[in-house]
Amino acid sequence: MAKSSASFVCQACGAVHNKWSGRCDACAGWNTIVEEGAAIPAGATARPRAKGRRFALEDLKTIEDAPMRRATGIAEFDRVCGGGLVPGSALLVGGDPGVGKSTLILQALAAYAKAGHSAVYISGEEAMAQVRLRAARMGLADAPVALGSATCVEDILSTVSAGKTPDIIAIDSIQTIWTSALEAAPGTIAQVRTASFDLVRYAKSSGAALLLVGHVTKDGQIAGPKAVEHLVDAVLYFEGERGHHFRILRAVKNRFGPTDEIGVFEMTGSGLAEVANPSALFLGDRNSTSPGAAVFAGLEGTRPLLMEVQALVAAAGYGTPRRAVVGWDSGRLAMILAVLDARAGLGMSGHDVYLNVAGGLKIGEPAADLAAAAALVSSFSGRALPKDCVFFGEISLSGDVRPAPQAELRLKEAAKLGFRRAVVPVGTKMEPNGVELRQIGNLAELAAFAGGTTQSGRRLGVVE
Repeated sequence: MAKSSASFVCQACGAVHNKWSGRCDACAGWNTIVEEGAAIPAGATARPRAKGRRFALEDLKTIEDAPMRRATGIAEFDRVCGGGLVPGSALLVGGDPGVGKSTLILQALAAYAKAGHSAVYISGEEAMAQVRLRAARMGLADAPVALGSATCVEDILSTVSAGKTPDIIAIDSIQTIWTSALEAAPGTIAQVRTASFDLVRYAKSSGAALLLVGHVTKDGQIAGPKAVEHLVDAVLYFEGERGHHFRILRAVKNRFGPTDEIGVFEMTGSGLAEVANPSALFLGDRNSTSPGAAVFAGLEGTRPLLMEVQALVAAAGYGTPRRAVVGWDSGRLAMILAVLDARAGLGMSGHDVYLNVAGGLKIGEPAADLAAAAALVSSFSGRALPKDCVFFGEISLSGDVRPAPQAELRLKEAAKLGFRRAVVPVGTKMEPNGVELRQIGNLAELAAFAGGTTQSGRRLGVVE
């Protein structure tokens, strides 16, 4: 009789190995191979499979009602979720330690419970006394949130299923939950995956909205197997720098709403406060006339957002010029500098270059190229840019400026905040809304507009 052998599966890529090894040959991941029990026997010794049942097939034109939403009362949180939590959905929130994940979840549950709904908060990391102290500090002690402290998934499911099904269940955090069905230690990949599957299955069958808090690794990814992110319906990252009081909740996966949507919060002494108009805060005080600052009209999901790009071009103190970037891609900065030198004849390659996005934001949109180039040219020439002007557009290696999507939405946001001019790529169309458009086709035109002449008297935008 054939014997079934144990299988060793990589938790990162799913590759199956005959024996355990420290490194997966398929994805080159270290310490990702875990034994997952005996394989199903095949051949004559295999157990006959049960006969499957038929199910109905439908066409693509089947019309169904939109899913109902459970609004928590935190507008920025509901915005990122797509308008509220969907019954039976599972949502995973990740972020660095101390960024405010537990604070955000507790505030959302308290606001939802105060509206007359049921919410359960299960803490696996902190004692209930610690959670109560945080709630009292934020003024939420009177909120009718059911609080519990447990780490065994069987105990949690037995407790929440004993009475009426709660509307929202929060688990803080999923890395502390374990199941008695496995002998592995709590926090291991097998435990996290199995516990998450049991919780998500309960949410799907009962109709409760499930919120899971997850730890992140040093690379910024949610700790544990990737299967957890595939199990849930939405994955949100809570971002923020310790030196800044702004926090950004960003959706990277959402089956019931748009991805790349953001919600902006401000960390205060009494918890997280919503920022309804983040553009005004990220721009800050713009009364200074110093060169090297340009306003970028960007998009984060469906939300237009104005942010300030700051640049400093200084003489190199050593033989090798230095490049320092905060909030932007360093490789893209190197490309912009090379194109400015080759296509506009600026000659900045021998200078130290520093680039910063004000407010602690991180820009990943190619349309920020034009604003970064304008800030660099302004700092290099010593000439300040107009304070009432915004920039957006993508720069190609040929030096041409390419159009950016949803230009009308960007310009409407600029007009709302008092900007009267915009430097945009050629071909940008916009209905009259009080913003004067300056259309440019290449970097030579940008250098002539933003820099004029250098301090040595050389005209910018002309290759000598």
